[in-house]
Parts: sequence; C-alpha cells; structure tokens
Amino acid sequence: MHIAILTFDGFNELDSLVAYGMLSRLSLLGDTDWQVSIASPTPQVTSMNGLTLNAHIDLTTASTADAVLIGSGMKTREVANNADIMQQIRLDPSRQLIAAQCSGTFLLARLGLIGQMPACTDSTSKPWVQAAGVSILNQPFFTSGNLATAGGCLSSQYLVAWLLTRLKDRETAREVLHYFAPVGEKDEYVSRALAHVEAYL
Repeated sequence: MHIAILTFDGFNELDSLVAYGMLSRLSLLGDTDWQVSIASPTPQVTSMNGLTLNAHIDLTTASTADAVLIGSGMKTREVANNADIMQQIRLDPSRQLIAAQCSGTFLLARLGLIGQMPACTDSTSKPWVQAAGVSILNQPFFTSGNLATAGGCLSSQYLVAWLLTRLKDRETAREVLHYFAPVGEKDEYVSRALAHVEAYL
C-alpha cells in the first residue's frame, strides 16, 4: 500500500510532515507492505519557513499510488498556474483515495476533481477555492466517496484517520491516533477524530 503526499516549494510543514509522521507509524511497527512518500516536482523542496526536504518520488510516480494527500503551502496558486507541474498530477478517484488539506483543496478543484462536492479549506485559501467554483463548509473535515478535504493545519489527524480507516481498518486508525494523542487526553482525542471520519462511513 503506497501513500504519496504531494509537497511543493513553500509547503506548510504541518500539513505534509504531521501526516507523514502519523502515516509512517505502520512502517515502524513492521508493516512491510506500507509505504509513505513525499512526492515533489523537483528533487528538493523548501518549506514556507525554510526547511528543505528531499523528495522520495516525483509527481508522475505519485499518480500511481493507492492514496494521495495534497498538502498546502504559500505557493499553491503558483503551482496551480504552472501547466508543466499540473500535467504531471494525474489522479483518479475511481482507483485512488484522494485527500487535500487547506490550499491543497484549491489544487484539487483546479484538477477538476471536486465537481459539485462541497469541501473544507482554511480561511486564507477560502476565497481562491470559492473562486474555483467550490462551496466551502465551515467544518474541519468532509468526505464523499474516495475524496476527502480538511481545513486548518491541525486537521491532518482527520485525513490520517480517514486514510487509515479506508486502507486498513478502524482499529488501526484508533491505535495510531492513540499513540500520537496528548497524554491525559488520549481517549477524548481518539474519539473526536474517529467521530469526524465515521460520520461519513
């Protein structure tokens, strides 16, 4: 099972790296069939705060993954207007789970994948996503079929819970969430995250 996290120059560290850390938990536990990759249009990308990452795979390879998560960043509109980059992103919700967070929802819209589905995004990205013809929900997470969107940097946990539930099962999602949850708040944290996901299952 391969999950690709699309990460571009100017990326928001929380969007890409929280999801990467949480989803990679299965590999640390010995699941040899589980792979999580940072996918970028260039061998290296630098975050909005100056953190440089080496990409694991390119965007073409990411398009063959079982699931794709589109992170956000300061240069998302530049990415959306770069025809060369956008042509490399070939996603298909009939065969993939596709998730997007914050301005990643804008890319999802520009790729023509949202259609009439309402979506979630952050307050900064909201005007761009609306201008792309998408109805925005005032909530952290929404999913329909094989598409999911989330709004707010710390909403990564909901996309992770959704991906784990769909690709594995509820118990795997619960175990991963429980591991990362704050001490003294674990049960509450896990219940809240799973409630967001299970409302749509």
